[in-house]
Amino acid sequence: MERLIVAGISSQNLEFPQWPQFGDEERAGLMRALEQGQWWRIGGNEVDLFEEEFAGYHGAGHALAVTTGTHALELALQVLGVGPGTEVIVPAFTFISSSQAAQRLGAVAVPVDVDPDTYCIDVAAAAAAITPRTRAIMPVHMAGLVSDMDGLGKLAADAGVPLIQDAAHAHGAEWRGRRVGDLGSVAAFSFQNGKLMTAGEGGAVTFPEAEQYELAFLRHSCGRPRTDRSYLHRTSGSNFRMNEFSASVLRAQLSRLDEQIETRQQRWPLLSGLLAQIPGVVPQGGDDRCTRNPHYMAMFRIPGVTEERRNALVDALIERGLPAFAAFRAIYRTPAFWELAAPDESAEDIARRCPVSEELTRDCVWLHHRTLLGTEQQMHAIADVVADVLGRL
Repeated sequence: MERLIVAGISSQNLEFPQWPQFGDEERAGLMRALEQGQWWRIGGNEVDLFEEEFAGYHGAGHALAVTTGTHALELALQVLGVGPGTEVIVPAFTFISSSQAAQRLGAVAVPVDVDPDTYCIDVAAAAAAITPRTRAIMPVHMAGLVSDMDGLGKLAADAGVPLIQDAAHAHGAEWRGRRVGDLGSVAAFSFQNGKLMTAGEGGAVTFPEAEQYELAFLRHSCGRPRTDRSYLHRTSGSNFRMNEFSASVLRAQLSRLDEQIETRQQRWPLLSGLLAQIPGVVPQGGDDRCTRNPHYMAMFRIPGVTEERRNALVDALIERGLPAFAAFRAIYRTPAFWELAAPDESAEDIARRCPVSEELTRDCVWLHHRTLLGTEQQMHAIADVVADVLGRL
């Protein structure tokens, strides 16, 4: 457990829950996977059972477990027909996997700006970026806040372009009372070590249609059907199969998720309200249509601050015991973005149409979701630390 002495209330010791969380459920699952004698998904049961449970939890027709969240995006895009000569519209403010999943398939990732309040993809900006080459639109549910699926759904329908939800932050999220897997489009999830449920690494894709799932299964298993004995590979693919040990852990993690989400949903309104009282601090906003936000991050901005001062703030918060991070850099501001298929425009050209993403690159901070598993008293202490550190910079 971490220990933090807070300015102004130094008599209190704060102990934030560690992450990942685990217990006898994970231990039992690992032993179950070990003792079944088959440790890969073709011979075992854990991956199959996890997929069934995960799909049911998210209201999806089908779920496919894979090696990583990045692979989940790549596989989902491939199933949707993304490849060389096509374009995928992505938010400029996101983790680099959102764009690289498309680029590694030979497609061009087209960054568009995000909403200044929610940090999710701006529907009007996405609409302006559609061309005859657009093959998919990828909203990212930033920090668990579901993107405007009403506006995006209409845009996708009008343009005849499918949506793929990057739900790496959105396990258990709901839009108008419906889970992410029940919104009629493909969704990709991550189980990397810091995510809302984790096996260290891993990912999953939910599909509304059986045909999509079957094609994804082939491609994630080197193009080989589940019962193949003659090495008759039906399509190109790779080995994105999840192992039985990871699936057994994720089954236990899924059983913990609801209680953790409930706690974070109780804590964020308190913490965001306290942060909003600090001069210069603006917490991430919300959307009432997102009826369940699992809160992968506690995000806030310091508008007008320089990137250097923001980074100094993050360093100081870490020194004071808070698990703080500088927010994502706009994807076009990274060398990685330009290494693979890229738009026929410069970073500065993109920056001019992505002013919000430019600002977020400089002024946004996030705290790991385990802080929101703390007590109400600890939410006050977090705000006190942020205020104190800001006042000293």
